[in-house]
Amino acid sequence: MTRTSNGSLNLLAIRFFTLLVGVIGGSLLFLTGCTPPPEEGVVALVNGRQITQTEFEARWGELAEATKTRYEKEGGKRRFLDELITRELLMQEARKLGLDQNDAIRDRAQRYKEQLILDELLKDRIKTKIELSSEELDAFYEQHSQELLTPLKVRVSQMLLPNISAAKDLEKQINQGGHFAQYAQRYSIDEKSKAKGGDLGPYRKDLVVAEVDEVIQTLKPGFVSAPIKTDAGYYLVMVSSLDTEIIQADVAVRERLRQELLNEKRRKRFDDVIVDIRAKATIRLKDASRFVTDDVGKH
Repeated sequence: MTRTSNGSLNLLAIRFFTLLVGVIGGSLLFLTGCTPPPEEGVVALVNGRQITQTEFEARWGELAEATKTRYEKEGGKRRFLDELITRELLMQEARKLGLDQNDAIRDRAQRYKEQLILDELLKDRIKTKIELSSEELDAFYEQHSQELLTPLKVRVSQMLLPNISAAKDLEKQINQGGHFAQYAQRYSIDEKSKAKGGDLGPYRKDLVVAEVDEVIQTLKPGFVSAPIKTDAGYYLVMVSSLDTEIIQADVAVRERLRQELLNEKRRKRFDDVIVDIRAKATIRLKDASRFVTDDVGKH
């Protein structure tokens, strides 16, 4: 083994498992021990066993682009060939131990093969690309409106005053440069928002009383409203632009919800396929099935 190979044992150990799984899932060569025809281009002989160019290129082609990029930074295809050689050595050791005849391994390999076949079947049955209409997406967003920002992306602050005189006086002082939050902490009689300087966070549906909400729709960021009369007293309200982080977080939530709806439609499509297959089948539960149903009934 070369000095380069010795220096990369740790990385090899990590990759071997992936390579082994790829072999089991792709062709199960280690179970058959088939040797390619000698006329093929051979890139390596490992204790007499050929690794052909066709096999090598097939293995290379199965790699994800990100994995290929990593190999290219660490020695390229030559590095990958070293790892295929080491994998083959391990396979030969496994055969010497009789692991290729192990019933448990054979069963697991068969189940993996069956799963690949089922995946291909469902891929064939669910050919149509699943897409979302804007109407579907908007309706789903509406169902989760409490998680999302509204189109009016502003932050809301309010203070509640006991009478019109106090409201007008504070409106004047704020317009002359006074700090809204400081006045809210000192004079607001709204105990829920007073401690935070009147800050209510990002605007959402039903965040404030209807009279205040109506004014918010027309208010420009940085400007204080005129006194707003309500049954509870007189409100002053101010809106400000949202931080970029909050807007980005909302975008992330919308994408998460979009993926949830897509997955829901995929599950529905899958269920429809299964229903169709079962409808065409003849299924009869036999006497032994009582052990399954009895067990279910206990939970």
